[in-house]
Amino acid sequence: MNAHYQILIVGGGNAGISVASQLLRKDAKLNIGILDPSDKHYYQPAWTLVGAGTFDMKKTIRTEKEVIPKGAEWIKDGAQSFDPEHNSLTTTSGETYTYDQLVVCPGIQIHWHKVKGLKETLGKNGVTSNYHPDYTNYTWECIQSVPEDGVALFTNPNTPVKCGGAPQKIMYLAGDYFRRKGWSRSVSTEFYSGGRVIFGIKKYADSLMKMVNKYNIQLHFKHNLIEIDGENRIATFEAVDADGNTETVRRKFDMIHVTPPQSAPDFIKNSPLSNDKGWVDVDKHTLQHNTYNNVWSLGDAGSTPNAKTGAAIRKQAPVVVENIMQALQHKNPTGNYNGYGSCPLVVGYGKLVLAEFDYDGNPIETFPFDQAKPRWSMYFLKKRILPWLYWNRILKGTV
Repeated sequence: MNAHYQILIVGGGNAGISVASQLLRKDAKLNIGILDPSDKHYYQPAWTLVGAGTFDMKKTIRTEKEVIPKGAEWIKDGAQSFDPEHNSLTTTSGETYTYDQLVVCPGIQIHWHKVKGLKETLGKNGVTSNYHPDYTNYTWECIQSVPEDGVALFTNPNTPVKCGGAPQKIMYLAGDYFRRKGWSRSVSTEFYSGGRVIFGIKKYADSLMKMVNKYNIQLHFKHNLIEIDGENRIATFEAVDADGNTETVRRKFDMIHVTPPQSAPDFIKNSPLSNDKGWVDVDKHTLQHNTYNNVWSLGDAGSTPNAKTGAAIRKQAPVVVENIMQALQHKNPTGNYNGYGSCPLVVGYGKLVLAEFDYDGNPIETFPFDQAKPRWSMYFLKKRILPWLYWNRILKGTV
C-alpha cells in the first residue's frame, strides 16, 4: 500500500466514490487512495421507504469493496488528524499518509447520546429512527402498532441534518397510513421541530402545509427533543417561545420517530480544516479550502450553506473533479457550484413533491411542470429510477 497519493479522499460514501470514479474517467493513471473504515455501503435515501414498508432494506446495502472504482486503492482505516501544512494525515490505526490533493468528504456524525435515554430505548418501546439501518424495519412495525386513538410523534433537532426532509417524509407516510385506515382524526400525529418553519422555500412549504392539513398533523416548532423515557413512553422537549424563554414540555406517545442531533465528525471539528462551526471551511462555489488550496470538500461535512443531500453531491462532485484536474496542471479553479439542492419529499404512498433549489432559495426545477404538486411520477422516480441510477451510474461516475 502506498504512503503517498496524488489524490487522497477521506470518505468512501456517495461523495468520495463519485469523485474517485469521475477522476479516473478523466485520467485512469491517477494515483488515488480512498480512506474509509466501513465494510458496508448504503443507499440511504431509500430508508424512508423501508420505514414505510414499501422497500426492501437489503436492496440498500452493498459491500464497500464492490463500489471502490477500479484504479483506486481502498485504505480500510479512518481519519484521526490532519496536518495540512505538511500535506499529511494520520489514521486511527496510527498510519500517516501524504498527498498532493486532499478531498474531505467523510459525511456527518450522528449524536444518539445527546438525547438522554435514546440509546437505551432505541429499537423498542415504540422508539425508532430511520437514521440507523438497524431500526428502519422497526419503524414500519411502530407505525402499524399505533392504536386508533394513539399518539405518533416525529422529531427534528435544532442542528443541521443529512436529508433535511427525512424527518417529515416518514411522518407524511404514517399520516397517509392512518388516513387510509380512517384514523386521521383519531390518531394524534405530531411534529416537534427544533427549527422554525416546515420548509425554507415558500413554494414547497405551501404544498407541504396542504399535506399537514390533510393528515391533521399538529406542528410544534422550536421544540427540541432532549430526553426519552422509553419504559413510560414519555418524550421531553425544550421549547423556546417568541421572547426566547425556555420551558420543558412532556408528551406521552405510542410511537416516536427520532431524528438525532448531528454535526461534522469530531476529527474534522478538532482539525485545522474546520471553520468556527466545525465544518470543513471551503469556498461555497469552488469547494476549495479557504486556507489550504490543495484541500477540497463536498457532501455533508463541508461548510457550504446548502441542503445536505445526495442530489447536492451529484452537482458538487463534477465541480471538485474539474477543479482538481486544473490544480494538477497548476491552474486556478473555474468550476462553480451554485448551491443546488434537491429534496424528494414523499408526502404519501405514491405521491412526491420534488423540491429543487439553489443557494438563494430559488426553485430550479428539472421537469416542465409544477414540481410542488404531489405526483405519482415523481414517487416512481424516487422508488424505482434513482436507486438504479445510484448503483449503476452515479457511483460509477457517468452522471
